Amino acid sequence: MLKTAVVHDYFTQNGGAERVAAELYGSFQGADLFATVALPSCMPSGLTDVPVRTSWMQHLPAMAKMHRWYFPVYPLGVAGLNLSAYDLVITSSSGYAKGVTKKKTATHICYCHTPTRWIWRYDDYVKREKFGLPQRLLLPPILRGLKSWDKAAARRPDFFIANSRTVAQRIWEIYKREATVIHPPIDVDRFRMSAEQDDYYLVLSRLVSYKRVDIAIEACNRLQRRLIVIGDGSDRERLQKLAGPTVSFLGRLSDEDVETYVSRCRALLFPGEEDFGMTPLELASAGRPTIGFGSGGALETIVPGVTGVLFPEQNAASLAGAIEELESRTWSVTALRQHARSFDRAVFRRRVQLLLTSLSIDVEINSVESRPLEVELNAVARDLNARAAFS
Repeated sequence: MLKTAVVHDYFTQNGGAERVAAELYGSFQGADLFATVALPSCMPSGLTDVPVRTSWMQHLPAMAKMHRWYFPVYPLGVAGLNLSAYDLVITSSSGYAKGVTKKKTATHICYCHTPTRWIWRYDDYVKREKFGLPQRLLLPPILRGLKSWDKAAARRPDFFIANSRTVAQRIWEIYKREATVIHPPIDVDRFRMSAEQDDYYLVLSRLVSYKRVDIAIEACNRLQRRLIVIGDGSDRERLQKLAGPTVSFLGRLSDEDVETYVSRCRALLFPGEEDFGMTPLELASAGRPTIGFGSGGALETIVPGVTGVLFPEQNAASLAGAIEELESRTWSVTALRQHARSFDRAVFRRRVQLLLTSLSIDVEINSVESRPLEVELNAVARDLNARAAFS
């Protein structure tokens, strides 16, 4: 059996990339997990008890608060990961992990979430960040060096997987490397469809500027629609100042509470431009539609008129019009759940297995089971009938 290492950039936040890393780790029997840094509070649920082999960066001062400011030394942290004992290296990267060093006979496959956003889309990234003059003067020369390192690092994987067609195109444009598209996995069975629906819209996101949660807040202010914002981040204080009386911030919640709010919302608001965007699919698995900005990964996850509405311009007026359009339609929970099923964990693992087989890599992927859709729909129907009888 090939000895396998799964390497993630860093566990300093808990988002979609971290959930993909957890799924990759769970896919390979006997794999070891690596990262430059792993903060216990940022480990996804599937990895909370898994030992992570970290670099010397794990011991840098105030890492929990300062991890973003250590960005120039992450290439050195990656270089310090010892992978000499492994035959197969799977990296999960939106930054640095693709630059790991392996033995010559090993195979390196990079699952790329995106080419490093703040390097290659610097102008878009910084225009909403609160950078002062010193940062704006110092960052460009540092980033020029990181661009050179990043291009060299992108030559190290033997094969690339992209999480979306959008990212595959970026990989080609920036790195001149071809990539196979395998969409991220959704844990469809995590969410249950509910017979109850409350009158609120939902934002489920890290609160950072590029997610454009400000657009969702402004649209709900205009329409006086109730909006619940779940998540936290550096942009929270600014967003709270924008919020009107119909907007509530709940911060980070437990998985159980998140699942409850997801199952009962009217729809998800998804105003940022994402590389892929797993959250609309998680909402679809709960039978709830999404209103998303019609660009990037949303074009691959939202089916207009079936699983949601796309708005064409990234502003509050366009989003407000999409909210009113959604409210004029009816939505099939069957179609929503079925759409989510096509991105399920089992589908992801089958596609990874097919890729490995096509590359003549003899590794067996662990399988997962999913509940039949008919079982889920029958449970919701029983719930509806019971409530009707009670009333």
